[in-house]
Amino acid sequence: MKTKTKLVSIFLLLALLLAPTVNVHAQSPGGDVVLFGKNYTLKSGETLNGSVVVFGGNVTIEKDAKVTRDVVLFGGNLVIDGNVSGSVVLFGGNLTLSQKVSGDVVVFGGQIMLQETAVVKGDVVTFGGQVTQEEGAEIAGNIIDNLEPPQAPTAPTAPNAPALPDESDFHDVDAYDNPVWQGLGVLMRALGLAAIAMLLALFLQPQMERVSDAVVKQPLLAGSFGLLVVVLTPLAILVMVITIILIPVALLVLFIIPLAWMFGMISLGQEIGERFTKAINQIWSPVLSTGFGTFLLMLVVGALGLIPCAGWLLSFLVTLLALGGVVMTWFGARSAPAKPSAPAIVVEEVPPAS
Repeated sequence: MKTKTKLVSIFLLLALLLAPTVNVHAQSPGGDVVLFGKNYTLKSGETLNGSVVVFGGNVTIEKDAKVTRDVVLFGGNLVIDGNVSGSVVLFGGNLTLSQKVSGDVVVFGGQIMLQETAVVKGDVVTFGGQVTQEEGAEIAGNIIDNLEPPQAPTAPTAPNAPALPDESDFHDVDAYDNPVWQGLGVLMRALGLAAIAMLLALFLQPQMERVSDAVVKQPLLAGSFGLLVVVLTPLAILVMVITIILIPVALLVLFIIPLAWMFGMISLGQEIGERFTKAINQIWSPVLSTGFGTFLLMLVVGALGLIPCAGWLLSFLVTLLALGGVVMTWFGARSAPAKPSAPAIVVEEVPPAS
């Protein structure tokens, strides 16, 4: 597969990071459009000078309408009866195209319907779906239908095969040791945790604020608590399993620790989202800022984690902070203990000598 086709799956990442939030103008659209839980329609004859990013809604590009950049859609259906100058990326939905897309078309978990007047200048790629192409539809690039991760080849069986060399002469081959699939995994985890973060922000915002406040004000103490959790939890579980009677408690601990990590990461994501909105002089709802901050945190940590040798260190440090903040505040149920204040120094005035 061409390098461009391999890199197109990373396009969504760039679209989310580079697209600023703006209002949608029904009559005179301009700039990028980012919507959550809403449908978007670009009316016939209108031109959007930017990209469209929609979460949980349907997108319709009417006849003679034009999008000058890219279209990215999560969890909805996309109908393009106009022109898109960039690429199209769709997660969990179906695409119906009857006009022109100048870039690539990538659909994850959905169907692509190319009508007879459709024109795609780039590649058409599906993951877990299929492409239906009517007669007359044009695709300038390649069609990669239901792309799967590469599989390690297996040696054919043969009678009287010669003795194999020592196993130490072979290196294990991981069928999923591929930068494109690893990057896609990071992206999916970031999106999944961002969705959970937006849900938790509706009900547990004060608790998450206490956790993030504890980490920001006392990062060394939070990291220390996190390190204690990482070191002592396996030992505690081992003791519980040995005693047999405490096995249910050990299973409960195994369930709580991932929840604590997730809650801590979302709390840090909320802090990042709030600081990001202040940096760009925007006012977002807590749900949106928490979701975006968590997505950004998981994306950066996951991407750096792909760096060989030293990449895991940052992920480990962030994990320690997240766990430590949760432990210090008991899942945000209480504020973190304040730093001990230094004793006040009393200065006695010496009367002047007579």
